Amino acid sequence: MGIFDGLMGNASEISADQAQQEFGHLLASSERIEKSYVLIRDLFLFTNKRLILVDKQGLTGKKVSYLSIPYHSITRFSIETAGHFDLDAELNIWVSGQEMPIVQKQFNKKLNIYDLQSVLAEYVLR
Repeated sequence: MGIFDGLMGNASEISADQAQQEFGHLLASSERIEKSYVLIRDLFLFTNKRLILVDKQGLTGKKVSYLSIPYHSITRFSIETAGHFDLDAELNIWVSGQEMPIVQKQFNKKLNIYDLQSVLAEYVLR
């Protein structure tokens, strides 16, 4: 991911193996990371059981917040693909009890938003 993409709020995919090594301590024994995306310093970790949002805070990023969203609590989600003039793809996720999406993120055109949607669909629509 280039510095310009990071500053523009775009995300890029990172390898599941790399994410598993760094965040394996957060996972249950039967859990594995399927897909992972980095957005500047923050991460989306899609496991076989839940979505984990990693929010690195402060100047140093030593303080980290982890938001765990079990797939069964996701009531709906939407994607918007990038176009010719709109270079960003978008993801919105709603959870039960919330009128507005709890997650609203933009991804750069390099990311296959359909892959991201497939991971969500596989687990949410069980």
